[in-house]
Amino acid sequence: MGGQAAVAAGDRQTVEAATAVLRAGGNAVDAALGAGFTAAVAEPGLTSLGGGGFLLSRMPGERARILDFFVDAPGHGLPATELAPHFTPVTVVFSDAEQVFHAGYGSVAVPGVLNGYLAAHQRLGRLPLADVVAPAKDRARRGAVLSPTQAEVLSLLQAILALTPEAADLYLSEGRPPQAGEVFANPQYADFLELLGTESMSGWTDLASVGDAIADMRTHDGLLTHDDLRQYEVIDRLPHVVSYRGAQLTTNPPPSFGGSIVCSALTRLDDGRGGLPSARALVEALHDATLAQKARTAASVKGTTHVSVIDSDGMVASMTTSNGSCSGVLVPGTGVQLNNMMGESDLHPEGFHDAHPGTRVASMMAPSLLDLPDGSTVAIGSGGSERIRSALLQTVAHLVAGRPLAEAVAAPRIHFDGTTSQLEPDVSPEIEVELASVGPVNRWSRGSMYFGGVNAVRRHPDGRLEASGDARRHGAGAVIDL
Repeated sequence: MGGQAAVAAGDRQTVEAATAVLRAGGNAVDAALGAGFTAAVAEPGLTSLGGGGFLLSRMPGERARILDFFVDAPGHGLPATELAPHFTPVTVVFSDAEQVFHAGYGSVAVPGVLNGYLAAHQRLGRLPLADVVAPAKDRARRGAVLSPTQAEVLSLLQAILALTPEAADLYLSEGRPPQAGEVFANPQYADFLELLGTESMSGWTDLASVGDAIADMRTHDGLLTHDDLRQYEVIDRLPHVVSYRGAQLTTNPPPSFGGSIVCSALTRLDDGRGGLPSARALVEALHDATLAQKARTAASVKGTTHVSVIDSDGMVASMTTSNGSCSGVLVPGTGVQLNNMMGESDLHPEGFHDAHPGTRVASMMAPSLLDLPDGSTVAIGSGGSERIRSALLQTVAHLVAGRPLAEAVAAPRIHFDGTTSQLEPDVSPEIEVELASVGPVNRWSRGSMYFGGVNAVRRHPDGRLEASGDARRHGAGAVIDL
C-alpha cells in the first residue's frame, strides 16, 4: 500500500469508517460504501439501507459513471383502486413553525440503498464485503456518539419515530431520542451486517424476513409489494456534464433534477468573465434554472447526507443518500428504517402517487465531480433537500474562482426559496442590499443545517490532497496516510 487518501462525510465516525476500509486495502468505492453502512448508525435520521441514493465514481483516465439506486414508486401487482395514498400525518415542531409530514406505511417507496451498495461493491469494489461492512457492524454494536446535528434531526423526527413500537424501541429511550453526546446503538443492524458479510445477497428479496415486512405493509395500507422488490433495478446512467469558466462539472442526470438545475444555472452564469458571480446573478440563475426544470420547492428539512472519497490511486467516489424524513417503519429483525419518499411533497410535483408503480422518483441529490482549470479534481456533494442546488452551485462557483477547498465550503450561503432570499448570518450587508432589489430578504440570526452540508475532497495536480466536511452539519474531513 502507501500514498494518501482523502475522505469527507457528514460525521466524524462516518469518516473513520471510510478510513478503516481504505487502510484495509479498499478503494474509493469500498470506502464510500463503508461510510454509507456506518452513516446509518452515526447519522440515523438522515440515511438508511431502506432509503435511496446515487454513487458517482471515476477511475483515472476513464469516464465517470453514475449508479442510480434511488427509490421507485410502489404498487406492482395491486389494483389501481388500491394505489391511493394512505399516509399517517405527523406534525413536526421546528423552532419557529410547525409542519405536517407524511409518514407511516403508505409513505414507503421501493428502497434502493441496499441493492445499490451491493451492486456498487460487486461492480466497482475491491475488498471482500465482510471487510467493507466491518466498521459499520462494530459501530452499530458499540454505538455511535451523536453529534449536535444528528441529535437535532432525531428530535425533529420524534413524532415519526414513535409511530410504531419497533421504531420507538430503537430510537426513543425513555420516551425521548438520544441527545448530543449520547450513544445510539443498533444491535439488530449489527446482526444484519454480519449476515450481509457472510452470505451472498443481491438485495432485499434475499432476506427471509422481508416477507413479514410486506405482510405488515398490506395490513396497514402500505403499497410496497414483493413484485416491487423483485423488479427493482440499480441503473447505470451517463452523467450530466457542463463546462463553466474553464472547469467541467460532472453530475447526476435526469430523471433527478438537482444536477440539471446546477448545470443550467452554471450555463447562465458562464459569461466569459473571471471571479465570483454577483449574489444577484447567482440567485437569478438558480431561480430561472429551477423554473426551467419545473422543480418544486419545499420548506421542510429532509434527511440527506453525502460522502466524498479520493483514494491513493486517484479513483474518486461521490455518494449521496437519503431516507427522506423517515417513515417510522422498520424491516423486521434488521434495525433498518424504511423511507417516506412517497410522502415527500417536493418529490411529487404532480401529486402524491401520481407515478405508476416502478417509476423512478426524481430527486434533488447531485453527487458531482469538478475538474478545475488548474488540473485539480474535486469530489463534491451536499445534503439539504432543495438547498442542495444552492449549496452546490455556490461552492462550485467559489472553487472555480480560485478559493481553497475549506474556504469554498465554509463561505456564507444564500438560498432563494422561491419568494425570499435566505441569508446566512455572515453574508455581507452589501449583498443584503443587492438582493433586496430582487425581493424579500431574511437574514438568519444563527447558523443552521438548513443551508446544506457540502462534503468535498480535492486532489491537486501534484498529488496533494484536501478534505473538508461542512461545519453546518458537523461534517468532518481527513487526509490519511496509507
